[in-house]
Amino acid sequence: MWKKANHRHKPFIMAALAASVLALPGCSLLPKEEQALQPPLVKPVKENFELYEVKKGTITKQISGVGTFASDRLQYLSYPESGGRLTAINVMLGSEVAKGDVVAELDKGEIEGKIRQQELVVEKAKIALEQTKDEKRGDALAIRSKVLDVQKEEIQLDMLRQQLAKTKLISDVDGIVTYIDSIKQGDAVTAYKTIVSVSDPKSIKLVYETANTNDLTGIQVGMTAELKIKSTSLQGKVVQIPATAPQSDVKAIADKNAKSIVIVPDRLPDEVTIGTNADISIVTEQRENVLVIPKVGLRSYLGRDYVQVLEGESRKEVDVEKGIVSATEVEIRKGLKEGQKVILNN
Repeated sequence: MWKKANHRHKPFIMAALAASVLALPGCSLLPKEEQALQPPLVKPVKENFELYEVKKGTITKQISGVGTFASDRLQYLSYPESGGRLTAINVMLGSEVAKGDVVAELDKGEIEGKIRQQELVVEKAKIALEQTKDEKRGDALAIRSKVLDVQKEEIQLDMLRQQLAKTKLISDVDGIVTYIDSIKQGDAVTAYKTIVSVSDPKSIKLVYETANTNDLTGIQVGMTAELKIKSTSLQGKVVQIPATAPQSDVKAIADKNAKSIVIVPDRLPDEVTIGTNADISIVTEQRENVLVIPKVGLRSYLGRDYVQVLEGESRKEVDVEKGIVSATEVEIRKGLKEGQKVILNN
C-alpha cells in the first residue's frame, strides 16, 4: 500500500524540491560570471647600447689595391684602313717577336700576281730604254721618253707593293705579345683598332688601374707607395696620375690613363716580369692627436652629419663636423669632446 502511495505523490515531491532550490539565496542554474583579471605589471626592458668612448688618436686615409707590372714601352699595332679581311694572326699571348716580324695578315687577293706582272713590265721598259740609248745616241727626246716610261711603270709597281704592305701588320720593336684582339679569321678589320700589343720586357713599371676614378682621389705625383711582391716588401714613388698622363689619340691608351696611376719601385726583384702583381698601399692623408670615432658611429641625413650620444639613460643627437674619413674611422673636428659616449648601434 505504501509503494502505491509513493508513486502517486512523486510528481509533487519533485516540484517541491525544485521550488526549494530556486528559493535558495545566491544560487542560480547559470554559471557564475568570472571577474576580469588585471594585466600583469611588465618591467620595461632596459635598452642595450653599443658604446664608444670618444678619445684622441691618429687617423690615416690610404688607398690599397693590387697593381700589375707592365711595359714602359708598349706598341699598339692596328691597320690604318677599314675593310680588309683578316686571314691570320701569327702570334700568341706571350710570344716573343722581333722588329720586322709580321704579326697579322689580311687577304691579299690578287695583289701578289699583279706585282709580279708589273715587275715584268718595269723590266721591259728598262730594256726598251737601253735599246733607245744604243740606237739613238743623239736623240735626247726619244731617250727621255723611254726614261719616263720606266718611271711610270716603277710608280705603278710601288703602288702595288704599298697595297701588299697594308695587308701585313708588322712589329716595329722587339718584345713580348701582351694583347691580342678577339677578331676572327674572315672578319673585317676596323681602322686604328688595336689588333696586337707588343711590350718591351726590359722596361717595366707598376700600374694600378681602378674601375672608378674617384678611388684615386688624393693621390699625387711623388707620394710614397708601400709595395709587397710575394714575400718581398719595398717602396716606390708615384710618377704618373690621370692629370699628368700624356695625351694620346689611341682610345685604349687614353681610357687606361684616365683611371690609372704609375709607380716606379726603388728596386726590382729578379723574379719580376710583365704581368707580375704587387700589393699597393698609399697614404693620402694622416692626422695625429685628433678626436676619432668608428665610422659606424657617424650618421648622415640630407647633408647633415651627426652622432647619437648617451646622456644618463637617454639618447641625444649632436651635430658634428667631420674631417678625414678612412675605411673604418672618422675624424671629428667639432661637436664632441673626449670622454663622451657615442652610440654605435641603432
